Amino acid sequence: MGGQKFQYDESGGTFFYFILSFLALILIPATFYFWPRKKKEDPERFKAECQCEPCNKKRILISHSDPYKGFKAFLIKVLIIGGWALLAFLTYKVSQFDYEMSNFDPYEILGVPPGTSEKDIKKAYRTLSVILHPDKETGDEKAFMKLTKAYQALTDNEARKNWEKYGNPDGPGATSFGIALPSWIVEKENSVWVLGLYALVFMVALPTVVGTWWYRSIRYSGDKVLLDTTQMYFYFFHKTPHMALKRVVMILAASLEFDKRHNTQVVERQSDNEEVPMLIKQLPNLNEKCKELPLCRMYSIKARSILHAHLSRMVLNPHTLDKDRQFIVKKCPYLIQEMVSCVNQLIMLAYARRISKLPTIETIENCMKLSPMIIQGLWEFKNPLLQLPHVTEEHLKYFTSKKRPVRNLQQFAQLPADESRGVLRSLSDYDYENVMKVLGKMPLIDFSVKCEVVDDENSNVVTAGAIVTVTVELVRRSMSELFGDTTAKEKQSITEENDEGAEGEENGGEGAPAKDEKEEAKAKKPAWQPKAGKGHKSKSKGAANKNKQRQAAAAAAAQAQTQVTKVDKVRKNKINEKVRKDDSDADSGAESDNDISSDEGKKSSVEDDDVEWEKFQQKINKREKLEGKSKVSHPVHCPLFPEEKYEYWWTYICDRKSRTLLTAPYHVTNLVHREEVALKFTAPKWPGVYVFTVCLRSDSYFGMDQQVDLKLDVKEAAAIPTEHPQWDISDSESEANEQQANESEFTTDSSDAENDDD
Repeated sequence: MGGQKFQYDESGGTFFYFILSFLALILIPATFYFWPRKKKEDPERFKAECQCEPCNKKRILISHSDPYKGFKAFLIKVLIIGGWALLAFLTYKVSQFDYEMSNFDPYEILGVPPGTSEKDIKKAYRTLSVILHPDKETGDEKAFMKLTKAYQALTDNEARKNWEKYGNPDGPGATSFGIALPSWIVEKENSVWVLGLYALVFMVALPTVVGTWWYRSIRYSGDKVLLDTTQMYFYFFHKTPHMALKRVVMILAASLEFDKRHNTQVVERQSDNEEVPMLIKQLPNLNEKCKELPLCRMYSIKARSILHAHLSRMVLNPHTLDKDRQFIVKKCPYLIQEMVSCVNQLIMLAYARRISKLPTIETIENCMKLSPMIIQGLWEFKNPLLQLPHVTEEHLKYFTSKKRPVRNLQQFAQLPADESRGVLRSLSDYDYENVMKVLGKMPLIDFSVKCEVVDDENSNVVTAGAIVTVTVELVRRSMSELFGDTTAKEKQSITEENDEGAEGEENGGEGAPAKDEKEEAKAKKPAWQPKAGKGHKSKSKGAANKNKQRQAAAAAAAQAQTQVTKVDKVRKNKINEKVRKDDSDADSGAESDNDISSDEGKKSSVEDDDVEWEKFQQKINKREKLEGKSKVSHPVHCPLFPEEKYEYWWTYICDRKSRTLLTAPYHVTNLVHREEVALKFTAPKWPGVYVFTVCLRSDSYFGMDQQVDLKLDVKEAAAIPTEHPQWDISDSESEANEQQANESEFTTDSSDAENDDD
């Protein structure tokens, strides 16, 4: 290409442009995302928080969790400020370069105003040339060359024309394209080093980094749980469909996140050989002699003993075992959520007849119960009032000595101010205010359900095999609204007989109750199950009926998984079919008043279907939006949990009689004020009245669980129509339609001849 040339430019304008652009692309987003921002501490917020000793220790622990946080912030600030300083310097260099190369003004160089006479121009040139001539002490060759060009541009006619036309007295110059790379890269003697550098970066370093990242990422699931841990959960829950709570704790402690061979963050100390056996002796019913793998491994026994000590609120060595407790407890919420997911998947597989053993509802509920146990550091059988600060076992006798005993947090909140102060009369005024402050922030959930059949014309009638949509509405209020309100109705909690827990509490045991799994399963018989009376003479007959009910519920839930995805398509086909029928009726040209009124009725029905369809789509879109929901709600008072925790909830539908799960537990993680959750399942195939249970469980607090009975009156499904007036076509209409169909849309020769004769 004529007049153009390429050159490597390691110090010219192209190099500065490249560095300037590259630095700006990195520096602007890096400043926005990585600049350390110190949170403004609100003194009012600090006063509103709990001031008990464990909470103060937790705040100090969180503030010191990252010892290099200050140094990292300082280093980031230095790098960002240095980058902006470099960007400013490069910007100045580029601006000077552009000014010198692009803004050639001979009047400015000679120091004379525009329109000066030639005589004055020569005089100014002689004066400056004496100063800038290279032979003089004050000379500058580069400035003298510019001075000469400026003089020629104003005195020589040809040079003046070139300056006015091209901006340069010398005329148009050759276009130069600079490559912003050093010239030594293409030199022959350096080719071996350049190729070696390319091979090191692209053939060694890059594959190593990508391979390391890939190897680490494939070991974890979406919730950052090891896949080997998930596989172990599947094995144990499939092996034991009805699993007691004590067994769930053992499996949680056996998670491979606590094994140093799978997690390098695990710390093993020489002192564990002395401290762990001493801790085991203080914990009864730990079942440390279990020979089942991996429950018998040392990491599992250590984690189990630490979890038992945490649930018993035992004081551990702050330099060794307490640090291990913090590490283990931090990971438990994610592991428990993975447990719930695994049990739910096993239930779905059992419904689909992929596995033979169906996990019971007690198994998945025991996994859910374990979450508030870990968060609050309490055994299940303990009094929920122990979640309040400053309240100990000694204070519980004051709650039960009243004429109206206080058994839960809501009853305590409803007490008048003088009575609640009398119950906690042993506490100081400061501690009592702290207790009421924490109690007032605890959640009070208004739990309501609405049942409908979305894809049916009559959404209030449930037919056999229909897709039932249960909309669960959760409204979150604070417990402070109940202070002194003795007329408020108490929430319907999930009641369970816990004889085993009562025995453990009476015996004063610190650990889990001393019963094997069979006895524990018998002791934990749900209260909603009917007890065997005189009318139950044959156990085999009752078991057969129970199996039939379980199979019916399993079949219904299995159909829900396959039919819910077809609702959208079926609904669209139904509306399109009605639209086609209405179009055909409009084309028939019926002139009677009855036909006109029927057409209007059909159009109105189509409009109603469109409205229903829009409502259905809105609900589907709302459900899809909830999939990407946030995980920030209200903070939880949990001084024994080493991290900030927010209120999460599980909601699901189950059948207590057959002990089966009908819908997957939905994890609500963004309940700030109000949330709606849609739970779908297939109605039973046989008509009748069925009573299901909609449950709400907290993963952070005891005593907040609720349940609502859902009564379904299932009607027999309507028969599929085989005849319809619109489907009847008379013989004359059929012959006319056939004749019209046989007529060609193209013109033939015979038709042209007939037209000519006419």
